Amino acid sequence: MEALGRCLLLFLLLFSSSFLPRPSSALSDAEAAAIARRQLLALPENGQLPDDFEFEIEIGIRISNPRLRSSYVALQAWKTAIYSDPHNFTANWDGPDVCGYNGIFCSPAPDDPSLNVVAGADLNGADIAGFLPAELGLLTDVALFHINSNRFCGVIPKSFSHLKLLHEFDASNNRFVGPFPDVVLGLPSLKYLDLRFNDFEGALPPELFDRDLDAIFLNNNRFSSHIPNNFGNSKASVIVLANNKLGGCIPASIGDMGATLNELETDTKVR
Repeated sequence: MEALGRCLLLFLLLFSSSFLPRPSSALSDAEAAAIARRQLLALPENGQLPDDFEFEIEIGIRISNPRLRSSYVALQAWKTAIYSDPHNFTANWDGPDVCGYNGIFCSPAPDDPSLNVVAGADLNGADIAGFLPAELGLLTDVALFHINSNRFCGVIPKSFSHLKLLHEFDASNNRFVGPFPDVVLGLPSLKYLDLRFNDFEGALPPELFDRDLDAIFLNNNRFSSHIPNNFGNSKASVIVLANNKLGGCIPASIGDMGATLNELETDTKVR
């Protein structure tokens, strides 16, 4: 409960400050494409990691428990995947004390309070350019992953499917591309999803609106489908879809959302 309380408090503090996108330094299309190519070359063939991947890596230092060791491997891979860090946000991402790294938060593991684990990552507004390596799937204890207002490029790795405790995922105001990242649809604990101000495109998956999410922010991308007919299945209190290329009308099933929906923003109309 203490760990959950910390995460909720952190969320409240971050939510008010991250609701609107922060400006970040310009990243040219050529630079973004180069970073995306680096990610493509680094990703395993299926975007996943082999079993026991982290224990095949010699790290040369002692870590207090195996789960922090996995986090160390993940964070070192992430640091290597950073193309630019103008404010030296990750300058102290070195050595075994991962709980002391800037933007990394630890707490007792929910299933074993005797173990300290990485419970959250908050790189909001750091203006970092880079990509998300597959090794981030080793952060299996994180409940919060916030990277808004940076210059991350490429795709959300399929290895994020291992983040079974992830409650909040905020990747807004970056340069992510490709179709809707279906990997987030399989995260059983996810409640808050923010993909605003990126370059995602294509169709909105109907499965999104069958998920038990509290908030869905997808505005200012390039999504171009009709809103799925099962839209009314969503229990979210806030859904923002504006400034995409969505066509058609809002399905009549929106009438089923009266008990939960508090805010809806979209460029389409109710039919």
